[in-house]
Amino acid sequence: MSESLTRAVRWDTVVGALLVVLLLLSFGCVDGFGNSLNLSFLIGNTLPIALVALPMTLLVVSGEIDLSVASTAGLSGAVMGKLWNQGMTIETIIPLCLLLGVVCGLVNGLLVTRLGLPSLAVTIGTLAAYRGIAQIVLGSDAVTDFPSQYLNFASGRLGNTFLPQAFLPFVVLLAIAVVVLHATPFGRSLFAVGASEEAARFAGIRVKRTKLVLFVATGFMSALTGVFWALHYASARYDNATGLELSVVAAVLLGGIDFDGGRGTLGGAVAGVFLLGALQNVMSLLNVSAQSQIVVTGVLLVVSVLGPRVARQISVARAGRRAASNPTSSPVPSS
Repeated sequence: MSESLTRAVRWDTVVGALLVVLLLLSFGCVDGFGNSLNLSFLIGNTLPIALVALPMTLLVVSGEIDLSVASTAGLSGAVMGKLWNQGMTIETIIPLCLLLGVVCGLVNGLLVTRLGLPSLAVTIGTLAAYRGIAQIVLGSDAVTDFPSQYLNFASGRLGNTFLPQAFLPFVVLLAIAVVVLHATPFGRSLFAVGASEEAARFAGIRVKRTKLVLFVATGFMSALTGVFWALHYASARYDNATGLELSVVAAVLLGGIDFDGGRGTLGGAVAGVFLLGALQNVMSLLNVSAQSQIVVTGVLLVVSVLGPRVARQISVARAGRRAASNPTSSPVPSS
C-alpha cells in the first residue's frame, strides 16, 4: 500500500468521510433535517460536547482522562443559579464559575500527578463528589430568569443563517487548540508523554506539570460549558449536563484519539463530535427513543476503541508481509 493511500485510510480520515456521508444521506432522506432551525438546533446541542472535547483530546493524547467534566459543568451551572438568586451580577458570576472550574481541575490534577492515583479512578470519584456538591448548592430548584442578552447569545443565530452566535467563539477556541497541539513544542510534548512517560522524562519534559496544566484547562472548559448550558437551555439545575462525559469520551475516541495516549488529531476529534451530534439529531427526527440513543452511543464508544486498534494491527501485518516479500530491503549484516 502506498504512503498516500495509507494516509487516506487513517481512522480520523474515515470518521470525516462518515460524517460527510451521514450529512448527505440526512439532507436527502430525513424530513426536516436541512431546515435552518434544525441545523441551528443540531450545532447548538453539539457545542457543549465540542467545547469539552477540545481539552479532553489533549488530555487523552497525554495518556489521561477526566470523567468528572459533566459534574464540573453541572456544579458551575448550580453555582451560577445560586449566585444569581442572591442578587449578584452575571458579569461577576461567570468569572467566579470559571475559577471554580479551575479549582475542580486542579483537585483532579493534584490527585493524579502528586499522589500518583489513576485518573480514571480519581475522576469517577470527583464525578460523584462534584455532582453531590451541586445538589447541595442549588437543591431541586431551577433558575431561569437570566438576562435576555446572555440567553440570546447562547441560543440565538447569526443573522438569517443557521449558525448559532456561540459557534464563532468555539471556532476561535478550536483554532487555539489546534495550534497548541499540532504546532507548538508543548503539543509535541503531549504526544511524547502519551507514548512513553519515562522516555518523556529523559527528554527533559516536566510530565507532572504538563498533566496538571491539562487537568486545569479541562476544568476551566467544563465550567465554561456549564455556563453555556445554563444559558443555552435557559435553566440552571444541579443535574445539568448529566451524561455529557459519555458523549465527550465517545466522540473523542471515535475521532481516532488513542485511549492509551500518544496518537490522534484534533481534526479527527471534532469530526467525531459532529458525527455523534448529527447521528443523535437524526435519531431524534426519526423518533428513536432516548434509551436507544444511549445504546447507540455506547456501541460507538466500543467501536471507537476497537476500530483504530484493528486498523493498526492490519497496518502492522501488511508491513510484515511487505518486509517478508522483499528480503533485500533488510540490512545485510557485516562480516
